[in-house]
Amino acid sequence: MRRIITATVLNQSGVLNRLTGLLTKRQFNIESITVGHSDDPGISKITIVVQVEDDRKLEQLLKQLHKQIDVLKVKDLTDMALVARELALIKVITTPDTRSEIKVIIEPFRAAIIDVSLENVTIEVTGDNEKVEALIELLRPYGIKEISRTGLTAMPRGTQKTVYNLNQFSII
Repeated sequence: MRRIITATVLNQSGVLNRLTGLLTKRQFNIESITVGHSDDPGISKITIVVQVEDDRKLEQLLKQLHKQIDVLKVKDLTDMALVARELALIKVITTPDTRSEIKVIIEPFRAAIIDVSLENVTIEVTGDNEKVEALIELLRPYGIKEISRTGLTAMPRGTQKTVYNLNQFSII
């Protein structure tokens, strides 16, 4: 099962290497990992998307991350209301004739052309994985020269949904 985990860590050299080494050693499959400093320059936030087999392996992962000295806080965001985005830069081969077609294609995705040359344009798109994949598939017939993608970065929404325990009701 796919899990989205954030870790608040001290912004020191080697922290990312230690965490990825830990995950590799425990044989967790990392789908993506993003890192950036927070509003405090001494603190960084890491968003890790991993595949885990079951709840026992997830618990092991969370405990192992908590044990690290540089880790201040670990949170599993998967079941929370959250805001999550990915960024992709897509370099597409163009001719003067196809440029206007590409502009029309990217408009509904709220993507932007951020670089233009004689033979290609570079498009920036942000959103969830499905949105980015859909745009790539639409641009593929024009000829994609290069793609650079960040991983998923996420944070919980300000307001979380209230979860009611439905097990207390029974139909007899």
